[in-house]
Amino acid sequence: MENIEETPFRITHTVQALGSALRGEPENVSDANGLGSGDRISSEPEKLWFKESSAKNLRNRDFLSPTTVLNTLYADGQVPPAVMVRVQSLRGTGVLPVAGGELMGEGLRVRVDRTAAFQKVLSDASVYLKPPCQRQRCVMLNCPALHPKPNLPSPDTFTLGHLCTVLLTDHLGALLRRRGFIVSCCPVLPEESDIIVFLRLLGIDWPTVPISWTNDERKENILEALQNSPYREREETDGGRRESEGKNMDGDKEEMLRVNLKRVFQEEQLPGYDLSLGTCTVQRDSVSHLAQLDRATAGCTVSTATAVHVTSCQYEFRQQQIAMLWRSSGATVTQRHLVCGPMKTPGTHLSAAQYLQLRRVQMKEASEIKYGEQVEDQTWDDIIKVMTSATVRFELLSTVHTSPVTLDVQREGSVSTKGPRGGVFVMYNCARLHTLFDSYERGVGKGLYPEIPEGSQLDFSALKEEGEWLLLFDYLIPFSELLDQTGQTLGCDGGARVNLKTEQEPLPHLFNQMFCRLQLLRALRELYHSALDTLHLPPIPQL
Repeated sequence: MENIEETPFRITHTVQALGSALRGEPENVSDANGLGSGDRISSEPEKLWFKESSAKNLRNRDFLSPTTVLNTLYADGQVPPAVMVRVQSLRGTGVLPVAGGELMGEGLRVRVDRTAAFQKVLSDASVYLKPPCQRQRCVMLNCPALHPKPNLPSPDTFTLGHLCTVLLTDHLGALLRRRGFIVSCCPVLPEESDIIVFLRLLGIDWPTVPISWTNDERKENILEALQNSPYREREETDGGRRESEGKNMDGDKEEMLRVNLKRVFQEEQLPGYDLSLGTCTVQRDSVSHLAQLDRATAGCTVSTATAVHVTSCQYEFRQQQIAMLWRSSGATVTQRHLVCGPMKTPGTHLSAAQYLQLRRVQMKEASEIKYGEQVEDQTWDDIIKVMTSATVRFELLSTVHTSPVTLDVQREGSVSTKGPRGGVFVMYNCARLHTLFDSYERGVGKGLYPEIPEGSQLDFSALKEEGEWLLLFDYLIPFSELLDQTGQTLGCDGGARVNLKTEQEPLPHLFNQMFCRLQLLRALRELYHSALDTLHLPPIPQL
């Protein structure tokens, strides 16, 4: 049995335990799906509790069971004394310590023992920066925007919608690898091709093959499998059935091979596919696409494998056709579709290459205004490249992937350094944290400051401000559960689509408070680095 003292705190475990206490059930704090800060979270259907996430509400409560909930459980919403005792003395594996609970007009509110929480989390913050468990499972991420149609995409033909799907695929791959998944990406692209060079500008390391590489043998195998598929439709002619087995897809013979896709998902009971999918004529680029999928999943050594097609809403129907064609060829891999909402650029139209160049120019101009003539050498070129990549990634990925994204791409505009959700804001803050600790450590070397003690030696009751608690409660503690969501969502049955849920020198008597804050900032620095790593953004040492 796990040691309660050694198990990291989990928001979901705490909510589960609070729910059991409120219902008077035996304590149940088993693993549950993780949810991010600010969401209403509970493994119970009734959502008995929700976690607070605003500084205003955190002044007097951390969890709340609303009056409407209490009225459904107890007469007139009056919580029995025995239940109050259970809530106030809550304990369990991964459960946050409770400092007190009280019944107010808004409901039953609970406050966490914050000193104890700070003490435990900041004594070893590393366990909160990785998923709760590692899972050996194979996932193939397919990005249809990168497949030839029939020609290889180029930066100038790449749309912003295409770019969004590639960035989402790259980010999803990083999250899944962090969880221990075996991840492959599809399609492979010719090395040093224009599209590969473009993706590298955004920090995307996409798999490549030599220019001379071909996938012809797999194409022939796929074509043969489709010709022999039970879902293939044979065309009637005046002279009887027209047989096309063994024929190449040249000229008008392409029209001979047709597959009934509707029969595929109906007979194999695959929910969530468009009912208007009918008979599809197999085209050359479809066979190439299927051969790439076959190659990407051929090396999977794990028995359970999932293919995730990351596509824009405009091409969802086409990708469902590809998915059912693959299934009709004999593929048994579980397939899910991650669909991105539309991209909107009011007043103008830019290709992905033009958009990236625009953001780079704006970033350079903003840096020159802030730092002057020093923004000229190779170091600054590298910094601007990373900052541009961060801006683009945060602009395209900070919105729920199913929602429309509206971009301000007017050339007279500029990139913002203000918004807390923006890439520039995040990168600057990450750099400031690095500078803070670098300056402090140099001061320690000069004898100006004492070394920061271990967390176990500090009195964290010095951290009293709601902003300090919010950083721990809303970001550090839930981070590992946020990482865990992705893999759990992929494993859920839900049809074809899948949705995934981003100083003044102190006086001596203030040393303890300063050390506590530095421990908190150190943990936040590692959180920044961990989160940026999933976006393939290297931290910038100094700005």
